[in-house]
Amino acid sequence: MVRHQKDPQNSIHSVLIVGNYCHDVLLQNGTVLAESLGGAASFISKVLNGLSISCNLVSKVGRDFKYETSYAPIVITSSKTTVFHAYFDDSISDPNGHQDRVLKRVSACEPIRPSDLPDGLFDYGMAVGVGGEILPETLEKMLEICNVVFVDIQSIIRVFDSVDGTVKLVPLKDSGFYHLLPKVGFLKASSEEASFMDVEDVSKLCCVVVTTGKEGCEVNWRDGKVKILPFSATQVDPTGAGDSFLGGFVTGLFQGLAVPDAALLGNFFGSITVAQIGLPKFDSRVLQRVKDEVQRRKISCCERRDDLLKFIKPAGHEQFYASLCAAKLVSACNIRVPQRDVQNSPAKTGEQDILPQYSGQPKLLLNPVYEEAIQTVQGKP
Repeated sequence: MVRHQKDPQNSIHSVLIVGNYCHDVLLQNGTVLAESLGGAASFISKVLNGLSISCNLVSKVGRDFKYETSYAPIVITSSKTTVFHAYFDDSISDPNGHQDRVLKRVSACEPIRPSDLPDGLFDYGMAVGVGGEILPETLEKMLEICNVVFVDIQSIIRVFDSVDGTVKLVPLKDSGFYHLLPKVGFLKASSEEASFMDVEDVSKLCCVVVTTGKEGCEVNWRDGKVKILPFSATQVDPTGAGDSFLGGFVTGLFQGLAVPDAALLGNFFGSITVAQIGLPKFDSRVLQRVKDEVQRRKISCCERRDDLLKFIKPAGHEQFYASLCAAKLVSACNIRVPQRDVQNSPAKTGEQDILPQYSGQPKLLLNPVYEEAIQTVQGKP
C-alpha cells in the first residue's frame, strides 16, 4: 500500500529497519558453546549493505552491549541489552535430524517507541523485533511514515514465560496487532509460525509470505498464491535464514521486481545464510553478479505496473531463477564450511565481509533467530 508520492520537496529515504540487537548464548548439554551478536536487524542490514541499498536502523541496547555494529544503536543506560539463551540437547532429535531447542529470553532492553523513530518518510519499513520490543503504537507510526511495511510475525506473536523467559507463540488474533494488518504490506512467517494464524484469512488483509526451508517459500495474497522455488544449500546453521530472506525480498521490491522475482532473491540469500555459521560472508563476485542480474531483470519487466500482475510470475521468471543459480556457482569452488573455531579462520580470497558486524568476538554456531520450529512450553494452542 503506497501512502506517499515521491516529492522532491519531501525527502523520502529507502528502508527503515526497526528491531533490537541482542546478545545470544548457545548452550548444549549444559555447556556454553558460543556467544554472538543476535537480532534479525543484523542479518537484514548485512544483505541490504551487500546489495548497496541504503537504510536506517533503530535498535536499543544497554550499557553492557559488547559488539561493534554498522549502525549505532540507542544506548539505554538504565537497561540491560536483550539476552537470549538457546538450549540444545543431543539426545533429542526430530524425524528430520534437527535437534530440538528451547529459547529463553534472559533479559530485555526497553521497547522501541514511536518517538525513537527517525523523522522523514521511507519507501519501506521493516518491523523485525525478536524480544517483544515492537509495540502496537510503534508499528502504527511505521505505517504512517513508510510506504510499505514488512512485519516478521515473530515480532508480534512472541511472548515470554514470566518465570524463566521461555519463548512461546500466541495466535495472531490474540497478539494485539491483528487490527493493523489491513495497513501492512507483507507479513512473513516460517511454516511453524504460520500455524498460529489462518493464512487464507490473513492473506485477505495483507500479503502473507511463508518460508518453508528447503522447499522455498509460498506467497499468499487475496486472489491466490504462488510457490517460489528454493536454491540448493547444505545446511550448516539455520540462523538468520528468514532474516536474510527478508533482506533479499525487500531489495528485489525496492529495485522494482515483481513479487515472485523478489521472493526468488529472498530464497537466494536465505540459502547462502544457512550454508555458513553466524552472519554470512558474501563473495564480492556473487554480489556483483546478483546486482547485474537484478538490473537486467528490472529493465525487462519495467512495463509491469498493475498490482495484480505483480503477484503473478512474470515471463522470464524461470530464466531469472537460472541466472541466480549460476551466480551462486561463481564462488562454489571457494566456499568452505567454517570450523567451530571460527574466530581464528582466515578470510577467503574473493570474499568480503560487507560492513563488519563483529569486532574480534566469537561467532555463534546457532542463534535464536531461526526458521526451524521453536520448542514452546505449552505448544501450539
